Amino acid sequence: MTPLDKLIDHYPALSGCLPDIEAVIHALCEGFARGNKLLLCGNGGSASDADHIAGELLKGFQSRRPLTGPLRASLGDALADKLQGALPAIPLSNFAALNSAYLNDVDGEYAYAQLVLGLGAPGDLLLGLSTSGNAKNVGHALRVARAKGLITLGFTGRHGGAMLPLCDYCIRVPADETYRIQEFHLPIYHAICLMVERRLFPVS
Repeated sequence: MTPLDKLIDHYPALSGCLPDIEAVIHALCEGFARGNKLLLCGNGGSASDADHIAGELLKGFQSRRPLTGPLRASLGDALADKLQGALPAIPLSNFAALNSAYLNDVDGEYAYAQLVLGLGAPGDLLLGLSTSGNAKNVGHALRVARAKGLITLGFTGRHGGAMLPLCDYCIRVPADETYRIQEFHLPIYHAICLMVERRLFPVS
């Protein structure tokens, strides 16, 4: 069974989300294969989820992702053996100095948008997580991302909220309460990260 098969087996209620999950996987694989990066943003528990997702992508998840080829030769075996293949993923909530400065000097509601403006490039991806779909700071970031030519992805609850039309692909889970939505988000992004890892770091 693939990670997606296992996801639906364990969480049958998510079967209706499968086309959107597959679309997000495809977008991530295509973006990373082109050399683009993923930006992530959310608030509270969703900020923690963004950090968690980045952690699964920046190092091995189920695969050790051994370094090969010219990079390994340049580093030498001793160093290369301690490193793993990485996918560029940046959680925007971790820019503590910028976020606090923007809150104090400008308007904290626009801090994520400012970071997307500074870090995003055409072909990159932005994943916004909001259980209601109505987080204003996430919405502003998605608007900037679209204006700059980024691919926009969303994780939200049943109705999608205001961010739904701002996302190229949006995974809406069948729940309405914040904690239930987050309980669905975690196994979904684990499955996504596993599928991306399998496709980009195939085990020989």
